[in-house]
Amino acid sequence: MNLIKDDWFTVEKVDNETYVISEYKHWEETHCYLLNGTTNSLLIDTGLGVKNIKAVVNKFATKPLIVIPTHTHYDHIGGLRYFDNFYIHENEEDWINGNFPLPLDFIKNLLIEEPCEFPLDFNIDDYEIFQGKPTKILKDNDIIELGNRTIQIIHTPGHAPGHICLYEKEKEYLYSGDLIYKGKLTAFFPTSDPKTYKNSIDKVVNLPIKKILPSHFDLDLQTSIIKEIKDAFEQIENDGKLEQGSGLFHYQNFTISI
Repeated sequence: MNLIKDDWFTVEKVDNETYVISEYKHWEETHCYLLNGTTNSLLIDTGLGVKNIKAVVNKFATKPLIVIPTHTHYDHIGGLRYFDNFYIHENEEDWINGNFPLPLDFIKNLLIEEPCEFPLDFNIDDYEIFQGKPTKILKDNDIIELGNRTIQIIHTPGHAPGHICLYEKEKEYLYSGDLIYKGKLTAFFPTSDPKTYKNSIDKVVNLPIKKILPSHFDLDLQTSIIKEIKDAFEQIENDGKLEQGSGLFHYQNFTISI
């Protein structure tokens, strides 16, 4: 059931304390997650930044807000400019401080890669890559306390050097960012590393997980997809093709781009 469906955002409940805020009108179908605890609320990712996500978050956040992008690609940090208190993994602190390795024109072309009905007040000419100073630098296995909810930071590089998943042990939720989803898994960027990506899948495959909450596309993921991705990477490696430039590898629920 949609709690909000406006000209850009859709808000749905994951459970009574957790919401997913989606940008279904864009080809990337980004998902951000709001977790309410008894002392703090946590927003995971901030979307494309083409409309003010904070106005939506404020309707559902119940406590002072912490914001954590899974990584600093444009579709995850676009809305960071609306928030003051955000954390970044140490491996991408340099990127968020103004040294993002891809040019703005490249990002704009990604944003409009497929036809989209953007909000009426959005102007692509005004779009910028967010830069700012995080309030905290994250490391692998850091713990974020929300009062009655505890979130573990799991460093899962490969797609991006500072990519993280967030794991909620009590609920057995994995907020998987761009590591795991149904779609094209990307390890071909100059800053990506397919071997490290494989290692990151190996790192999470044995966690007790009841629900995967991805950053893109289909929200109804079977947890078995993690093992499927692991097996796919192992096959690619065994074939001697786990090197950038090897191309596209197609599977039932996903594609791997190397």
